[in-house]
Amino acid sequence: VQNMLLGHETVRFGLLDEISMEQTAKRTLAEMQVTTVRNIRRPVGSLSGGQRQAVAVAKAVMLKAKLVVMDEPTAALGVSQTALVLETIKNLASRGIAVLVISHNLTDVFQVADRLAVLYLGRMVTAGPVSGYDTSSAVHWMTTGTAPGSTANGTTAATEHAPAPED
Repeated sequence: VQNMLLGHETVRFGLLDEISMEQTAKRTLAEMQVTTVRNIRRPVGSLSGGQRQAVAVAKAVMLKAKLVVMDEPTAALGVSQTALVLETIKNLASRGIAVLVISHNLTDVFQVADRLAVLYLGRMVTAGPVSGYDTSSAVHWMTTGTAPGSTANGTTAATEHAPAPED
């Protein structure tokens, strides 16, 4: 509760309205379909990685965020915790909240993404609907900065590849 409402506490008669804050936190977690956090008074530090991600996202939703940026959200998480984070991302998208996922885990990216943008040495080299890519082509873009089938001098050996972004 304290983590989710930090800086946005409810005050009544000059005191923290603990009951109202607890109800707000419970309602937000329920709306986000976060069922793994059973005790909302439990310190965030004692939660699993997936639960921590869910609490952070629920806080953003509670504060009416239009965009949630997640940097390597499933790194160092177990299978069930990763599934929780991916479901949370899908839940946000279904609510019309934009989610920017920065990740090297292409399996996760392809499960939740509508669009893909690939950076190579800090520069965007391609972007487009995720349907225009597969794991192999995405890895090629990530590791070479060129379209699959391109040669070292930039000429294309194959005709089919994802388009490079316009500058």
